[in-house]
Amino acid sequence: MIYRIFPVLLAAAFAFTSATPGKTEEPVKKAIATTTKSAMEMKIENVYGTLNAGKFSLPTKQSFYKALEGFYKLRANGTVSKDILTVIDFTMSSNTKRLWVIDLATNTVLFNSLCAHGRNTGDEFATKFSNRSESNMSSLGFYATGEIYNGKHGQSLKLDGLQPGVNDHARARGVVMHAADYVSESFISAHRRLGRSQGCPALPQELTKEIISTIKGKSLLFIYHPSGEKNFEKLLS
Repeated sequence: MIYRIFPVLLAAAFAFTSATPGKTEEPVKKAIATTTKSAMEMKIENVYGTLNAGKFSLPTKQSFYKALEGFYKLRANGTVSKDILTVIDFTMSSNTKRLWVIDLATNTVLFNSLCAHGRNTGDEFATKFSNRSESNMSSLGFYATGEIYNGKHGQSLKLDGLQPGVNDHARARGVVMHAADYVSESFISAHRRLGRSQGCPALPQELTKEIISTIKGKSLLFIYHPSGEKNFEKLLS
C-alpha cells in the first residue's frame, strides 16, 4: 500500500511546484516525510503485533511504540549496540509489573517485573520527575545501559542518560539499576504500594542479576510517562 501511495504523493508534489514558479521543493519533502512516518508506524505496529509475551503481559502500546521508535534511531547511529529493549511504563501503578525486557531479534518478552520509582516522584503512582542531584526523583527518557559493578546493593548496573537536561545527570547522581527488598509483593501487601528508591529503577532481588546481565553493555532502556512527550520528540526528531 505504501508503494502505491508514494508515487501519487510525489506526483502531486511535483505538479504543485511546477505550476507555481518560485516555490521551493517543500511539498516534495513533506510528501516523503509523511510516507516515511507511515512506514515507520506500520513497522512498529507489526513488531508489537508479533511480540511473543508467553506467560507475561504486553507493554502498553503507547510506551512500546515510543520506545521502539527511539530504539531504531539510536541503534542506527550507534548509540546503542544490542537488540535488547527495556521499557518502564510509569503511567502504571507501582503495584503492577511495569518493566519489560524484550529481545527484538526474536520479538520475545524475556522479563516482566516490578520496578520502583523515586520516593519524591510519587506514592503508588509516579507523577514528578527530575534530573537534579539529591532530588530523590526518577528521570524519564532514553538511557544506554553501562557496566555492572558491585555496590551497597550488590550487583548493580550503571546507566547513561541520553537526553540533556532530562536525564543526562544519571551517572553523576548514581542512578543505577539495583536490587531492593522493598520491591516485592510482600512489601505491597504490607504497605499497599511498592517501596521507593532515591531515583533508581530498583528491581526485585530474585530477578536483578539475571536482568542486568541481559541488558548490560549499550542496550536501550526507556522510562515512559506522558509528561515527557515533548522531550522524547526532541530526541526522535
